Amino acid sequence: MTDLKKKTQAELPDDDDEAVPHQPRPRRKGIYVLPNAITLAALFSGFYAIVMAMNGRFEVACIAIFCSAVLDSLDGRVARMTNAQSAFGEQMDSLSDMVSFGAAPALIVYIWAFKDMGKLGWIPSFVYIAGAALRLARFNVNIGVVDKRFFQGLPSPAAAAIVIGMIWAFDDYGFQRVTNLPWVVWTAFGMTLFAGLSMVTNAPFYSFKVVGARRTVPFVVLVAIALAIVLISQNPPLGLFAIFCAYGLSGYVIYFWRKAKGRPVSMIATSTDDPDEQGLHR
Repeated sequence: MTDLKKKTQAELPDDDDEAVPHQPRPRRKGIYVLPNAITLAALFSGFYAIVMAMNGRFEVACIAIFCSAVLDSLDGRVARMTNAQSAFGEQMDSLSDMVSFGAAPALIVYIWAFKDMGKLGWIPSFVYIAGAALRLARFNVNIGVVDKRFFQGLPSPAAAAIVIGMIWAFDDYGFQRVTNLPWVVWTAFGMTLFAGLSMVTNAPFYSFKVVGARRTVPFVVLVAIALAIVLISQNPPLGLFAIFCAYGLSGYVIYFWRKAKGRPVSMIATSTDDPDEQGLHR
């Protein structure tokens, strides 16, 4: 009987073990290879685009920027899937974005259209690169308080896609030496200013972050995706340019629609605990 009692007591869990839950081992503050390798590949694509533009190969430069945008969309997802997020990776991603979607498009469009305008040609390129820097800095500061359904201002990859898509579309239609075509130069002037200034506006641009495999969407969304795929497949330069121009205008449509309805237009949440909350500052 005594042995049975001892055995029963030994099998019972200790009160201290139940009171203190198992603490997971803290993650190392190191550098993760896979997501940062993808970020470096995106950075190289931006660098490669600048080199190709300097050699007059604008089509290759445009393709490189779009490849950088694809890689930029992957590094964060890979980091979350592999549980490899780190402060180093976040800073690396921001610096890569500044090169690929800030400096590279500004230099490419300057070489393509503005180099014969003198100092006047500096204006749109500098406005664009300054807008990209301010956009990325504001994004890093407000990342915890912005409604995750929207971006505050045009995202830098989308702004780069507007400028680079314009260059690719013109180049695809045979406009090679556009510095001798004033109407093309001034079109590029206006589009570059639009993209640069849109990055620092407060207009809400849909982020698509809440759309995933586990969320249902209206049937019309699938139809729109199918139409976009068909449009891009028929003429990739013009299709991508048209899609990103439509996205660049969508933020202003949402802004004025919410304004007309009397709804809040600011995407800054009143609480950092729940960015999806309905109460937003005006």
